[in-house]
Amino acid sequence: MSDTDRGHRHRLIHEELPGEHDDPLIRALHAVIRNAVRLLAILMTFVILWAVVDVVYVMYSRLTVPPLYLLDYNDLFDVFGAVMLVLIAIEIFINIRLYLGSNVIPIQLVLATALMAIARKVIVMDLEDTEPIYILGFGAVILALGVTYWLVARRECHEKVC
Repeated sequence: MSDTDRGHRHRLIHEELPGEHDDPLIRALHAVIRNAVRLLAILMTFVILWAVVDVVYVMYSRLTVPPLYLLDYNDLFDVFGAVMLVLIAIEIFINIRLYLGSNVIPIQLVLATALMAIARKVIVMDLEDTEPIYILGFGAVILALGVTYWLVARRECHEKVC
């Protein structure tokens, strides 16, 4: 089997909502789902824009209270958290866009988005109020996601002959 055949076979195995299907009902249901994903992409764009406005509002509200134009420790974490939420929303939009373009779930990007989301949680975590078992749990999740991401990236690299 040639590399082209193997790559084509790989795409067919992982295609989630093929446009062509023998059963007309399944074909119609796939079209409904694809249109629902398009609607999610539109809604996600509004969420991203709203989140950017929220970042501006958070910055403005923190900078306009005495002492003026200064951010304390908690203010910085609020701003970082708001910015990270925007970045996560953008990653989710990219996941949706890739899914629309290929009908394939981009596993590596989904894992990267999950890593970013957990990183956001760790960045804004208040260590004084967090029990050690939760920190251990976060560490386990990060390790599992990191190893999974590495394995998926390695597999994709071998398929492309990196």
